[in-house]
Amino acid sequence: LTDTSLSRERVKFEDCQHSKVVGFESSDPNFSVRPDGSVYAEQETVNLSEPVQFMVTARGGHDPHIWETTVKLALAGHQPSVPVSQIGVEDMIARAWDSNPRVIKFPRKHQRSSSANGLRRQKRDWVIPPINVPENSRGPFPQMLVRIRSDQDLEKGIRYSITGAGADQPPIDVYNIDPVHGKMFVTRPLDREERASYHLRAHAVDMNGNKVESPIDLYIYVIDMNDNRPEFQNQVYNGSVAEGSKPGTLVMQVTANDSDDDTTANGMVRYRILSQTPHMPIPNMFTINSETGDIFTMAAGLDREKVSQYIIIVQATDMEGNLNFGLSNTATALISVTDINDNPPELTARTFSGEVPENRVNVVVANLTVIDRDQPHSPNWAAQYRIASGDPQGHFLIRTNPVNNDGMVTVVKPVDYEQNRAFMLTVIVSNKAPLASGIQSSLQSSAGVTISVQDVNESPVFPTNPKSIRFEEGVPAGTTLTVFAAQDPDLFIQQTVRYSKLSDPANWLRINRTNGQITTMAVLDRESMYVRNNIYEATFLAADNGSPPASGTGTLQIHLIDVNDNAPVLMPKEAQVCERANPRSKVNITASDADADPHVGPFVFELPSYPPSVRRNWTVSRISGDYAQLRLRIPYLDTGVYDVPIIVSDSGNPPLSNRSTIKVKVCPCDDNGDCTTTGAVAAAGLGTGAIIAILICIIILLVLVLVFVMWMKRREKERQAKPLLIDPEDDVRDNILKYDEEGGGEEDQDYDLSQLQQPESLEHIISKPVGVRRVDERPIIAESQYPVRPSLPHPGDIGDFINDGLRAADNDPTAPPYDSLLVFDYEGSGSTAGSVSSLNSSSSGDQDYDYLNDWGPRFKKLADLYSGGDDD
Repeated sequence: LTDTSLSRERVKFEDCQHSKVVGFESSDPNFSVRPDGSVYAEQETVNLSEPVQFMVTARGGHDPHIWETTVKLALAGHQPSVPVSQIGVEDMIARAWDSNPRVIKFPRKHQRSSSANGLRRQKRDWVIPPINVPENSRGPFPQMLVRIRSDQDLEKGIRYSITGAGADQPPIDVYNIDPVHGKMFVTRPLDREERASYHLRAHAVDMNGNKVESPIDLYIYVIDMNDNRPEFQNQVYNGSVAEGSKPGTLVMQVTANDSDDDTTANGMVRYRILSQTPHMPIPNMFTINSETGDIFTMAAGLDREKVSQYIIIVQATDMEGNLNFGLSNTATALISVTDINDNPPELTARTFSGEVPENRVNVVVANLTVIDRDQPHSPNWAAQYRIASGDPQGHFLIRTNPVNNDGMVTVVKPVDYEQNRAFMLTVIVSNKAPLASGIQSSLQSSAGVTISVQDVNESPVFPTNPKSIRFEEGVPAGTTLTVFAAQDPDLFIQQTVRYSKLSDPANWLRINRTNGQITTMAVLDRESMYVRNNIYEATFLAADNGSPPASGTGTLQIHLIDVNDNAPVLMPKEAQVCERANPRSKVNITASDADADPHVGPFVFELPSYPPSVRRNWTVSRISGDYAQLRLRIPYLDTGVYDVPIIVSDSGNPPLSNRSTIKVKVCPCDDNGDCTTTGAVAAAGLGTGAIIAILICIIILLVLVLVFVMWMKRREKERQAKPLLIDPEDDVRDNILKYDEEGGGEEDQDYDLSQLQQPESLEHIISKPVGVRRVDERPIIAESQYPVRPSLPHPGDIGDFINDGLRAADNDPTAPPYDSLLVFDYEGSGSTAGSVSSLNSSSSGDQDYDYLNDWGPRFKKLADLYSGGDDD
């Protein structure tokens, strides 16, 4: 390996002055670094079977500073058998720092000046390179990082300090500096995952605290170490893939995160599959993308019916998957193989058989068993049965048992032994879901089903059921109506049929037991309560002598034709009229007939000739075909109850008549034509005793009312006689006074208020001499009466008394103030007050005073004065 370049990458250092001459030194004598940064082996015996690590130092041609880095060498594609110890690398870097610590000087600024050699140009400041500190260092602490130095430390005493996050700001005291010698230390292990970099500022001052140098920026980067394992987002992942999937089908994705720096190998995660369970059909059915974590199928042959689930153990390793250097973690991927319809249903036999009694429905006569290896209770497994042939009339239907997928052959339409003794069915079974592509139906998906029909004793059947016949009502008993015979469906068995009556509501009919002849036992009546819509129904039973006996029922409907066999009747049975004939004194009567048309109206109403008083006192007139009116023929008829017979005849052929009596009450009436109470009683024909009893009840009722009224008045007097709960001298009602002027009280009531009152009209005042009387006089109308307080009132009357007095005062036009606009030019003789006649109210003319009308009677005068506008 002599003079062989061992790395495609070069060791590169950047000189702040971009010097072309950079010298490299290797700490391992077996390797050297050329000026272009290429690393070469110096000896042929160099063995790279294990990784090699050494330090490289760079020096500039005119720069006393040095820079260091670590170089790791390993054979490409070769996994070292023994991993490099992380602690050893840290120790190596620490020793390098201890043996040769960096010195950072404050830059000096040189000003342009004159000299013997001419002008000197100022140098540009150095760019301070960042300080790299490995995380998780084992110390010892404090551990020196760099030394800060000022060129003026030889001339004067310098004190050094650092500021920023990690020094005097949180996190505090991660770094400190020797104020005298300028040595900067880290005080504890660093964690890149907590903080990846620090920015500090170094200061230099003299002993008096004066700034000697401008602050310099220090950037400290925490070097990442592989101290975090990859962590899966889930410990168990669930995925699925359809059976029969092709190789390369995406199944699922697993993801792991590494807290280390993902720009370095420490945070670069790679995936691989550790194991697969079960190893069927091959151990490597799946593969994984090492970078993305996507899991794909690797081979064909997935079959849910053989393996329904695979358990995959996935490993995630950092350091780009290097098992010697990287840290690993595992997770479980559960891959379920989903079902497709790749197995057609197969009947367990080629033929099936069953039996069914004739005339039975909704019975299972055969059970078809089927096998389907697809997932149970899925559309791929659920069977559907179809009858391909053998049942043209649709007697059978095959339903699927949802529990076991069997086919249940069910009779849905009765079968007749006399017509078909057996059925040969062809049944085909399929799934609800179509078969997968490329899957053919099995030969066992069809079978034959033989259904034998069993003969049973069937019930006799009436050929026409119900049977309808027409007859006139009123036919005599013993009349033969019809023969209602039944037939026995059992053609291959000789049996005897016997008849009996099952239902005959009116008991009108009789049936012959042997031949089914129907005869009458009574007269048929269409108007009977047992007839509905002119039809009478009876039910008969026909029974054979089979084993066991069977019977059938038949209904006979007799349509009864109406004949005129019912006389009309009148309504109402009672009525009342006035004793004096008037247009409103009449009785409306109505005729009805139980027969049907044409044996009903129009009806004829007439009064009988006997007794003669009927036609003498009454008259009847027809209003329409069914209605008539009964009136008094004479002007006056004595009060009482009269039986008025009326003959009514229908329109039948021949017509039928009926004599009906109406009880008519004749009574005296009021102006409205209604019977009075006394007249109604008299007309009702009450006796003397009944009338006396009614009068006694009325008198008793009046006495009770009088007693109740007297009791209420006595209670009211007792309530008013009770004294007040307070002393009469303190009775507040004595202080409810009527004031006719502003102010005043109990001690100021002896004055003439007429001097302060203004009359409603000023005409009779204006004509009087000036100064004689005031202009505001009391209106010349009767004074309102205020409520008088009783001498010994009840305490509960105080509120009522006040409210009554308030209402009376509000509605009293004679109570002051008579007008809010008063004239005060005269206030009585001897007044010391000056004249206020100059006071007046003014209005702009635009003001609307109509709202004064809503303020009550006390403001009525004011409303009258101002509502007139300019005229007022």
